[in-house]
Amino acid sequence: MQNVQEFFTDYVPVTASHFSLNESVPPSAVWGNALAQWDSESFARHSAGLVSLLLSLKKKPVIRYERMSALAKKLAEDVSYQMTNTQASLFDFRRTDVPPLLLILDRRNDPVTPLLTQWTYQAMVHELIGIHNGRTQLLHGEGKAEEIVLSVDNDPFFAANLYDNFGDLGASIKQYVTQFQSRSSSASSIETIQDMKRFVEEYPEFQRLRGNVSKHVALLGELSRLVEERDLLQVSELEQSLASNESHSSDLRNVQNLLGSSKIGHDAKLRLAILYALRYQKWSGNQIDAVVRQLINVGVPENQVVLVYVMLNFAGAEQRQDDLFANENLFSRGKSALKGLKGVENVYTQHSPHLLETIDHLMHGRLRTSSYPFANVEPSAADGAPATLFPNGATTRPQDVILFVIGGTTYEEARSIALLNGAPSGSGVPSQPTWPGTRFLLGGTTVHNARSFLDMVQYTASRLPASITRPPPSVGDAGLHLRLGPMQLNVGAGHAPSRELGEGLGDVANNAREFASGLFGRVMRSVDNASFQ
Repeated sequence: MQNVQEFFTDYVPVTASHFSLNESVPPSAVWGNALAQWDSESFARHSAGLVSLLLSLKKKPVIRYERMSALAKKLAEDVSYQMTNTQASLFDFRRTDVPPLLLILDRRNDPVTPLLTQWTYQAMVHELIGIHNGRTQLLHGEGKAEEIVLSVDNDPFFAANLYDNFGDLGASIKQYVTQFQSRSSSASSIETIQDMKRFVEEYPEFQRLRGNVSKHVALLGELSRLVEERDLLQVSELEQSLASNESHSSDLRNVQNLLGSSKIGHDAKLRLAILYALRYQKWSGNQIDAVVRQLINVGVPENQVVLVYVMLNFAGAEQRQDDLFANENLFSRGKSALKGLKGVENVYTQHSPHLLETIDHLMHGRLRTSSYPFANVEPSAADGAPATLFPNGATTRPQDVILFVIGGTTYEEARSIALLNGAPSGSGVPSQPTWPGTRFLLGGTTVHNARSFLDMVQYTASRLPASITRPPPSVGDAGLHLRLGPMQLNVGAGHAPSRELGEGLGDVANNAREFASGLFGRVMRSVDNASFQ
């Protein structure tokens, strides 16, 4: 033995630019008995996880945090103290001209992103089916579950397409099936001993390719079925309008129409109501109380309806540091003239995570010290003035920026960070980094879909005073006394895949699946014949 290396693994790397503490929330808690109070066990876990990350990366960063988040302030100060005092000897790394930056954020400052329907591959799988530790499950007939592993390291198709828009995946899977067809044709033409030798050598890779084609065809088929079954195109268009534009009369009318639709599930109706409430909480003529009553009238359980008020008290306008809807007129509300999923990228992905705006301000030196202070240091900039990147007045951009979100990240945000770093998307060709010379790394408590986010909010509220369930002063009181209790949403629940891929992916993917199914049989017959002759 020549060397022993200690690795700190209190976190899970999801991709090269995304990590998670892998905390399940619930059952574990983030907030204590007040929104300004940590759960003691969760605080220790977050502090240890961040310190572990920094040690494994060999980084000693300058730390900034969201001012309105008491949790972010305490975590920033604790990690800073460990770096300079209790764990100082471990952080004795070689100094760089420009130190790394750790920016600690709070999920409460952006409750919108986790509530939106997703339209990129990895995010869609997590939203509609669920991903846990790189695995997802498809339910087949008779309740049998098939576990599917999604790994960027061992799955070339997933690595190339995890950030792709759903509208592009039909063509991608057809190309993948064609690749398999070429390999299978070669496998079926065994005539000589040399052919047999070559086949035996290539057989393991051939088997992996076959299994990979099969699993992705099945996954895309299930996603397509759920898109049609839940009318997600219509739901998502309204979600995007609420998140990215401002047109109260139109949005209210569309929300009320979808709340009355028998095709839309309770979970989607609840999310639309919450998005409407978040968007128009400060609107003088808002109809939040009427929307709440309509949810009850259409049969949404009371313990779910109450989450409209809970969310406003948890992450409403008075609780957020930044204005989520400042760029509300940036995108057009016009409908796409294209039908089907070809228009997804135009209408259904207008929203940009608030995280990107924060990064833009940071990299342009516009992130104010009054809003994003430094931990345990006195910045040179005057209070309220635009901050330099670092407290010593340096304006050079850092080579490494680590962003940590207390309460969890989303795959939409992870995709945004990856694209900033120059990750491939759509064509498979890497894009140019947005900020050359700077690498961004995103992490958080967990990786949320809508279900896990609402479950976290519900569990947090159950530990807080009953006032969390009452409408805030800016919202009309519908005269309801809603109770908070156990909640079960359908978001992320497993479903049996349909026999057909359906209209969502179009005829291309449908034909690809049928083609693959027949091809598998022919190939295996060839393999069997070759093996026993």
